[in-house]
Amino acid sequence: MRDTRCVIPFRFFHLISEFFVSNIPSFGVGTFRLTGQAAMDSVRNALDVGYRAIDTAQIYGNEADVGQAIAESGVKRSDLFVTTKIWTDNLARTKLVPSLRESLEKLRTDHVDLTLIHWPAPGNGVALPEYMEALAEAKALGLTRQIGVSNFNIELTRQAIDVVGNGEIATNQIELSPYLQGRKLTAFLQEQGITVTSYMTLAYGKVLKDAVLAQIAAKHRATVAQVALAWALQLGYAVIPSSTRRENLASNLLARDLALDADDMALIGTLERNGREVDPEGLAPVWD
Repeated sequence: MRDTRCVIPFRFFHLISEFFVSNIPSFGVGTFRLTGQAAMDSVRNALDVGYRAIDTAQIYGNEADVGQAIAESGVKRSDLFVTTKIWTDNLARTKLVPSLRESLEKLRTDHVDLTLIHWPAPGNGVALPEYMEALAEAKALGLTRQIGVSNFNIELTRQAIDVVGNGEIATNQIELSPYLQGRKLTAFLQEQGITVTSYMTLAYGKVLKDAVLAQIAAKHRATVAQVALAWALQLGYAVIPSSTRRENLASNLLARDLALDADDMALIGTLERNGREVDPEGLAPVWD
């Protein structure tokens, strides 16, 4: 059992911050590296235990699996928040919208709630204004309710804002964990009113072995994964952890009710080590 003291104040903070900061759900399920039956089972189990936001991408090769799981879940489409991401091969103006239409067919829906540029891929031959204008066109066509970016640094985010306008970029989905805290970039995004979405919050599982996080987890009678996710939530970030195990999906969701105190947050702040796990050559920007 976990200590549930201070749950009500934190959940109040959580609901208020989500209401005022953005229309991005604070907690979703990721599907990176899951395909076929594993992807379908993960999404089905996630929806069954209470998730209502699902994150996928063209490059994951699982949009059809996600679409099937949603269709068979019995959950109304209007109750779900579905995100996909445009792969770098489809950034050209002539390709972006058609590729998104293909994604919608696979997902068995007439729109997604959020579409992101997956990687900026500087130097790949498609200029940022071209693909951001095409992304804005996708929104104007009703193919996506919101638009955003992923893996953009400060300068590229500024450029994206210049193209689509203030208030149009809903989120920047970036790698963040207790080992990679990205304070400069996250501060900029929050100043701009852009929601920070943290992926790889558990650093491929590396943080699960951390002694400091284990100490905090023991204090709250929580899991280390819950502590890491609660850390991100309390900083105002959205999170999208993934798992193939139903019990882990359910356990991770309890991070929403875990209130870390100031001492806990300060201790986690000392774990910064620039521990980036994902940095693909040719796709990633120069990181801040």
